[in-house]
Amino acid sequence: MENFLTTFIEEYGYVGVMLLIAIENIFPPIPSEVILTFSGFMTTKTNLSILGVVISSTIGSVLGAGILYFIGLQLDVSRLEKIIDKWGKVLRLTKKDIHRADAWFDKYGPFTVFFCRFIPLIRSLISIPAGMSNMKLGIFFILTTLGTLIWNVVLVYLGATVGASWEDIVSIMDIYSNVIYVTLVVIVIVAGFLFIRKRLIKKT
Repeated sequence: MENFLTTFIEEYGYVGVMLLIAIENIFPPIPSEVILTFSGFMTTKTNLSILGVVISSTIGSVLGAGILYFIGLQLDVSRLEKIIDKWGKVLRLTKKDIHRADAWFDKYGPFTVFFCRFIPLIRSLISIPAGMSNMKLGIFFILTTLGTLIWNVVLVYLGATVGASWEDIVSIMDIYSNVIYVTLVVIVIVAGFLFIRKRLIKKT
């Protein structure tokens, strides 16, 4: 992986960083933690600068998020209602559930979009429900840019600071990611249990 990143970034420079991050946002073959910290390290041995890497990676993040946002726009509430009409009984969902979720995102969406930029995996996927809820495009891009800018600055700076030991930062981020994943699994299980329990209580 290191050889691939070295060759790609050395050959394409800031454009390479931007493309890698944009692709990672849509389909993460290489986690952004690896790309960003390695790119930070590359600023110590190439002509790349920390500012240039931060700017190019942020542009890539916003481009990737924008694509997922527009995909979400194609899955608006009306289309979800049609899916519920056909598969609602199998999925155990109703139109009311869809409208409730949409109302929740309308209320808390801006905070969610911003803070989820610091959560691995979710940081990319959150763009889809933002599009589905027809979140204002300007607000979406502003919050996405701010969140990804902070994330990128921290990781690129750490990569540049530790230099050749950039993989140590990746190892720490792996631990952070695993903690987040376990937490999300627990939340999903608890939410699923409460949802099923509520449905059973309504039937009795």
